[in-house]
Amino acid sequence: MSGFVRRLAGIPWRQIAGEAISGGLLVAQGLCAVHVVSEHVLGVVLPRGPSMLPALNMAGDVLLSDKVSPRYGRVGPGDVVLLVSPEDPRKVVIKRVLGMEGDAVTYPVDAGNTDASKTVVVPQGHIWVQGDNIYASKDSRQFGPVPYGLVKGKMSYRIWPPTRIGSIDSN
Repeated sequence: MSGFVRRLAGIPWRQIAGEAISGGLLVAQGLCAVHVVSEHVLGVVLPRGPSMLPALNMAGDVLLSDKVSPRYGRVGPGDVVLLVSPEDPRKVVIKRVLGMEGDAVTYPVDAGNTDASKTVVVPQGHIWVQGDNIYASKDSRQFGPVPYGLVKGKMSYRIWPPTRIGSIDSN
């Protein structure tokens, strides 16, 4: 018999089971704490798609999303936000806020023709969002103002790649 097995043979099985359960509960508590923090306080986000180029690189940026600011109304024009897609609630998208409720927003009707534009007033309880890359972004120009309640986070900081670590610019 190995030394480990001999040592286990002298310990009552209830003590071994109790220590295993205690360790399992400690791991479960830790995982719950990580989940609560990432869902309600500060989360990590990997942007996908070309709509926020060049501000956010779709092939490697890792961002921190502040989940507290939207709940306290601390989102404004220029901020980059994480929101539930108004077209598909199973998806989250990243866009820049261009207007808050009551703001008049003018945008080109055709991305290639700046002469043809339209002005809308953002209704109460809504925001106007657009991608930085207007040629490859589906945003408020297509689906209209977004209910503020769909905002799930405010992009606060880039943590990867090391050469671009820092605050997210609010153009």
